[in-house]
Amino acid sequence: MSQDSLKQRATGLLEHAGIHIDGSGPTDLRVHDERLYSRVFAHGSLGLGESYMDGWWDAGDVPGLFTRLLSAHIDADLKTLDTLIAHFKARFINMQRGENAFEIGRAHYDLGNDLFRAMLGRRLVYSCGYWAQADNLDDAQVAKLDLICRKLRLQPGQRVLDIGCGWGEALKYAAEHYGVAGVGITVSQEQAEFARELCRGLPVEIRLQDYREVDETFDSAFSVGMFEHVGPLNYRTYFEVARRCLRNDGLFLLHTIGTNSTPSRPDPWIEKYIFPNSVIPAASQVTEALQNLFVVEDWHNFGADYDRTLTAWRANFDAAWPQLSAHYDDRFRRMWQFYLSVSAAVFRSRRNQLWQIALSPHGVPGGVRVPR
Repeated sequence: MSQDSLKQRATGLLEHAGIHIDGSGPTDLRVHDERLYSRVFAHGSLGLGESYMDGWWDAGDVPGLFTRLLSAHIDADLKTLDTLIAHFKARFINMQRGENAFEIGRAHYDLGNDLFRAMLGRRLVYSCGYWAQADNLDDAQVAKLDLICRKLRLQPGQRVLDIGCGWGEALKYAAEHYGVAGVGITVSQEQAEFARELCRGLPVEIRLQDYREVDETFDSAFSVGMFEHVGPLNYRTYFEVARRCLRNDGLFLLHTIGTNSTPSRPDPWIEKYIFPNSVIPAASQVTEALQNLFVVEDWHNFGADYDRTLTAWRANFDAAWPQLSAHYDDRFRRMWQFYLSVSAAVFRSRRNQLWQIALSPHGVPGGVRVPR
């Protein structure tokens, strides 16, 4: 098919979303290289993302552009072999076992604490903030940490487990404000070293460890922004580990991105450049995996808050770029901006959700009045 024919096809698809090629609106697509059309139709989202990284196109409002694309379901017309391969890998190959479990740490979370410190704000919390009564990122993250502690009914002297502890901020907050001791596990060497220093002097132990290796009992447990890296073939094992590590009267809180559709197909661009071996769970997969292990005490969705969180991260990243540019090249800048912009659009269009799921082994007598 000729470039003119491909451009005509692209024009028709984009018009369904109210987007124009080389138009004057902020969500219009400004094309700098006509090879864009053949690349996108051949490789779908992978080709679109790589073309942006290479400077082949721009838009004044990239999150707004993708919100329009996703809301109009234009991505359904861009399923390619790359998408199919990513889907079959996620469904049939266990990419999160053994040494592969540590790949996400090396590929993403070990990129550099300078990057994440600049982007994430006062606290290195790499998950959705809770904006119900907050008007800035730092307050929204503190509100999220406190919400988790209140949902778990943490009490002084308790011992808690953080599965996927990141840079240790949640355990630090729980130890300082609720008097608990804790163990945090991560597959990132950079995160582990930072968390140990952050929690120095507190009754907190940080381990570089696969979650499947933990076999001891805790009063409560939580997992924030880690379940997306577990993989569908390991969901049952994950909940079995959480169950065996929890007292019979304990509570477990799962904080995860989720999709409201059927089990999702991993995005080839995200898989290649941002989160290798990661899959967004569907509600059906979560409920099936925890059957006969936990009672669902509460299922809280505040996915719309992730748009505000990602927008704040993007603003922080852009403001810090003059300093970060000493360590990262311009292609990385465009890659990271694309990642944050598209992610914001996914939540703005309500394609993905953010769930906090409170679980108990046998059901809390009288039920749980979970705070909001």
